[in-house]
Formats: sequence, structure tokens, C-alpha cells
Amino acid sequence: MKFHQPQTLHSIAEIIGVRYIGNSDFPVFGTNEIHRVTPGDIVFVNHPKYYDKALDSAATVILIDKEVECPEGKALLISDDPFRDFNLINLHFTKLNNFRDELHNVEIGEGSFIHPTAVLGNDVKIGKNCHIFPNVVIGDRTVIGDHVIIQANTVIGGDAFYYRKLNGNFDRLVSVGNVVIENQVEIGNGCTIDRGVTDATIIREGSVLDNQIQIGHDTIIGKKCLIASQTGIAGCCIIEDEVTIWGQVGMASGVRVESGTVLLAKCGVNRDLKKGTYFGTIAEEFRDYLRKEVKLKNL
Repeated sequence: MKFHQPQTLHSIAEIIGVRYIGNSDFPVFGTNEIHRVTPGDIVFVNHPKYYDKALDSAATVILIDKEVECPEGKALLISDDPFRDFNLINLHFTKLNNFRDELHNVEIGEGSFIHPTAVLGNDVKIGKNCHIFPNVVIGDRTVIGDHVIIQANTVIGGDAFYYRKLNGNFDRLVSVGNVVIENQVEIGNGCTIDRGVTDATIIREGSVLDNQIQIGHDTIIGKKCLIASQTGIAGCCIIEDEVTIWGQVGMASGVRVESGTVLLAKCGVNRDLKKGTYFGTIAEEFRDYLRKEVKLKNL
């Protein structure tokens, strides 16, 4: 998430009531998660296991729960609860409407048809010649390109599934990102595409999604991908261009699948995959799987 105008280290520290290390006028441009940070962003970290990853990332402001040596060219915000304060910063700069407020600032391109039963949030942009079917829900800040088809009962821009356990309960990391759907994308019935926590969940140009597909927060689906029904893709994944994913594939958080890959039905993807054809509960090269089956049969 980028702020509407640049902030300073001092102004952010005042918002959340913490002390800081660095120049008071150190520039701050936004917030982001570790996998999408750029210079000027705040990233939070609340476990020693991830200190080095956060400190060495592209982020230049680290919201952290312990005073550590500050890397050159960066600044620290010292908090007793970075998770909580990351939420506070995001909520300070982004209002969550959740369909409570009157519709405003919606742009709809020429030739687009939106069924009267569809529900649109605030600050939504829809391009030209789109077709939005009945009972579609499109959340705040969603951006949809030209010639996009979204079929009935699909939900675009729901909250990210991102929690921590605190005092025996689940505490949500607030989602202030959005969904971006590029030109000529087709999305089937009953799909759910979560918005990013602080950045965008992206479906790139020409991709086609079947019915009943779940795509998690901050995931990027490349160009001209084909995804069959009941596939579940967790958050922060990168599916490169022209990947084919058949039915009931399950994908763990944060994996990357190389362009041109084919995932056969019911694959379980728990790691990055190079280009190839994969099958199995723990995805393996299909030819290797077949060789193994032959050997087992011949035992």
C-alpha cells in the first residue's frame, strides 16, 4: 500500500506511539509484506527467526519488536507488538468500508454490462465491454480491465486469510490491498479471489478460470493461464505465464511455478516448480511418477 502522500519516520511513530531509530524526516512511502516490499516501504517483523530477512529486504523502514543494529540507509520503529501496529498504520491511511457506506467513485467503461444483482464496493474501476453476471461481489479498490467476464456468485476482493493466535484467539492482519484483473480474463461461477494484504492480488491478461476456484491474497497469476475447478491456491504464490492447472490442485503459500508448467489433477504443490508436467499428492515429474508405479507393480 502506498500512502497518498509521503510521510516521515517521526509522523509514523506518532501515529502508533513508538520510538524510532533514524532521522526524524526519513521518508516513508507506504507499507508492504516482505515478499513485495520496495524502498520506502515499512515491513513488520515480530520473531527473531525473521529479523535478518526483514533487515536485509528492500524495505527501508523495519517495524520490529526489539532494538537491533540499524542497517545503513534504513530506519527502525521499535514496537512491543509490530503486528498490531502494522494494522494501525494501514487503517490510519486506508478506510475499510466493507459495503457499509454508500457507493461512490465507481468507474465503468463503455459497453460494459453489470447485472442489477451484482454488488460493487467503493473505488472500483471496470473497463470496457465487460460482462458481470448475477450475484457477483466486487470489493473496494478492485481494478478490472477490458473485455473481462465474471460469472455468477463469484467474489472478488474478500479479506485475506492471514491470522496470528493471540491469547487463545485468532487475530486478523487487516487487508488494505486490492485485486487487479487485466484485460480479456474470464472467471467462472463461484470463484473467490482475496485481495492483497497491502498490495494487489493479480490475474494477468488472457487467463481463464473455471468454477469454484480459490486464489489467496497477494498471489499473481500470469498471462494466459488455464485453471480448472476446485483448485486452491494459497497466498503469495507466483504462477508464471501459460501454466495449466487441472482440477483440485492444492498449492501451498509462497511457491513459484515456472512458465509453461502443467499440473495434473489433484497435485499437491509444496515447493517451487521448474517447467514440466507434474502429478501426485506431493507433486513430482509425471514421468518419474509413472516409472515408480511400474516398479511398484512389478515387485
